[in-house]
Amino acid sequence: MEIHYHGHSCVEFHDGDVKLLVDPFLAPNSPVAKASAADVEPTHIALTHGHADHVADVVEVAGRTGAQVVAMVELANWLEEQGVENVSDPNLGGTVRFDGLSVKLVPAWHTNTAPGSADHPFSAGYGTALGSAAGLIIEIGGITIYDAGDTCLFGDMELIGKRHGVDLALLPIGGHYTMDRQDAAYAAGLIGARQVMPIHFNTFPPIETDVDAFSDDLASKGIEAVAVEPGGSISL
Repeated sequence: MEIHYHGHSCVEFHDGDVKLLVDPFLAPNSPVAKASAADVEPTHIALTHGHADHVADVVEVAGRTGAQVVAMVELANWLEEQGVENVSDPNLGGTVRFDGLSVKLVPAWHTNTAPGSADHPFSAGYGTALGSAAGLIIEIGGITIYDAGDTCLFGDMELIGKRHGVDLALLPIGGHYTMDRQDAAYAAGLIGARQVMPIHFNTFPPIETDVDAFSDDLASKGIEAVAVEPGGSISL
């Protein structure tokens, strides 16, 4: 399986004919992404929540490619109102399955608002409050991936890890809007994944952090860090 990192929290997983794009935030909306919405060809899209830095390009990409979108029910309904046709709408604990892929929604502690105006993209006064954010349990290519989404540290990450036997965890490390690298390193220990990929960092000044220090913290716990530069890929 190939993993391509577009920067921030936007990641693609490729296994055979299945191409899953998570939280599409691409150029020029993302200041670190190398690819634009016109450059990706997913068969499926999964969303953790509705903030603009996670869904800015979903309508364009889904409309062009016809990709199947998986999102929390309220966010899914909002997407349908934007003209997205192929939408699956689970809630927390729900799993949707396709050939070669499954996506389950699990809790994340974070706010969740659909994009508002250009000047106020995160404002519920201009956008739409959409209830809970989510993490994702993704099964693809024989690998179980836990994308924690935007979240703080919480104890049930240990339960998620025990329940699903996570191979690779994607954890936000930038702080300010999510847990910081120290909390993320602690979360990695709770989850028990063999490998951890940092996300949601160094995109904007408030979430700048030292990814090398995070990798060192993981190494001290016997966990392998899988840090990828925006535009880079790895194979598992």
